[in-house]
Amino acid sequence: MLDELQRSATQIRTGVGPAVVSIGRDGRGCGVVVGPGQVVTNAHNLRDQTTSVTFADGRTEQATVQGADADTDLAVLSVDTGEVGAPAWAQGEPAADQPVFAVSASGNGTVRVTFGTVSAVGRAFRGPRGRRIRGSVEHTAPLPRGSSGSAVVTPAGELVGISTHRLGEGFYLALPADSALRSRIDALGRGEAPARPRLGVGLAPSGAAGQLRKAVGLPERDGLLVRIVEEGSAAERAGIRVGDLLVTVGGRPVRTHDDLYDALDAHAAGTPLPVQLVRGADEVEVSVTFEEPAAS
Repeated sequence: MLDELQRSATQIRTGVGPAVVSIGRDGRGCGVVVGPGQVVTNAHNLRDQTTSVTFADGRTEQATVQGADADTDLAVLSVDTGEVGAPAWAQGEPAADQPVFAVSASGNGTVRVTFGTVSAVGRAFRGPRGRRIRGSVEHTAPLPRGSSGSAVVTPAGELVGISTHRLGEGFYLALPADSALRSRIDALGRGEAPARPRLGVGLAPSGAAGQLRKAVGLPERDGLLVRIVEEGSAAERAGIRVGDLLVTVGGRPVRTHDDLYDALDAHAAGTPLPVQLVRGADEVEVSVTFEEPAAS
């Protein structure tokens, strides 16, 4: 069995390794070639609209961002990939206990191949802006720091996922290489970043609202306490104020940040969004309109 693992690792190093690149001159992340002139990585690996990409042969090219979506932690770069080919995508859903290899690249392009298994599927984690990213693949193939955006593959070298998040204790989460990810990559490659409605508020941590209201002698209510209202935001235009307690959004109770994100995602574009809030002891309802739904 060990001989078989060694053969698979060697084949993956030579077959898939060239398609895994280092992102940034400081090797802050990794990426995977997904087509001619196109690399996918995590949005949190970006610093601006250009970044360097280092290939396994040591070649470094300057890439530009074709599209990025921080909410799903995904970005597509345009770069000269030369003769490097993209790995095939695995067919079917990954399953628990399935053997996998992680393929990452160091800052100078050196390829690392490690072995593990799929430890769970359908996991969730928070993206850079706090939105929950669902459906990820948990695996145990060890990865060094700077490996987010690297490839997770089957023993045959087929892409299973893009490693994105370190759980600690030897577990890692990857965006699954499924049809939904392929569609998002294609859209970002065309420069079509998703536009999601955004209130433009800063909220107190869940559970803090009740304590703060009790401290000033107000009755406790479930909801999200507004701590910041961004200037020029949809919330400001609707009259939402600092200190307001969001109770329902779009008719949905909002007790957690995830409740709010779910309510915004379910909102029909181009229609007013009703928001029920408590201001002091008064019940208030406002109507929020999104002039330009923002992806940021």
